[in-house]
Formats: sequence, structure tokens, C-alpha cells
Amino acid sequence: MKLSQLMKENVIAEEEKIGEIKDAYIDSEKWEITHLEIQLTKKAAQEILGAKTSIRNSLAISALKKGTACCTDEGVKIKLSKAQLHIYLRPPE
Repeated sequence: MKLSQLMKENVIAEEEKIGEIKDAYIDSEKWEITHLEIQLTKKAAQEILGAKTSIRNSLAISALKKGTACCTDEGVKIKLSKAQLHIYLRPPE
């Protein structure tokens, strides 16, 4: 998959859209994507982080499902529940 194909993909947790991919962070020594910057929906930002508006956060790659289970026609799927996601999110750099 091309990196450009990931941009603007929906991010899905528990069969619900929680955001959209806006950017990616790459470890320049290992040449690996470490985080995806996502624009959380207002509802997801409130449920996961207690925020009152839609915000951007970077999501650790380890939160994603692996292989073909990750990238589907619906979008990029998270392997965790929404309640666990706050552990994998951080403000963008």
C-alpha cells in the first residue's frame, strides 16, 4: 500500500468512525511508520479524551490491526476498544 493511499482514510474502532488519517510519522533510522496523525471526530474526541471539539492526535501504529484486517474498504481498523485508545494517543509533534 502506498502512503498516499492512507491519507484521508477513515479510522474505525468498534465498527464506528472515530477519525480520519491526516499524516504519518516515520522513524528515520528504521524507516518505519511509528504513528498516524488522525483528526478525531468531535464525538470520539469527547468519548476518548474528554475534549469538547474535534482534535488531531497521533496514534501509535501498535493500536492497529495487522495485515489485511487493518486496511479494509471501510477504512483503517483499530484492534482496541475506544476505552483503551487514550493510551495510544498523544498530541501531535
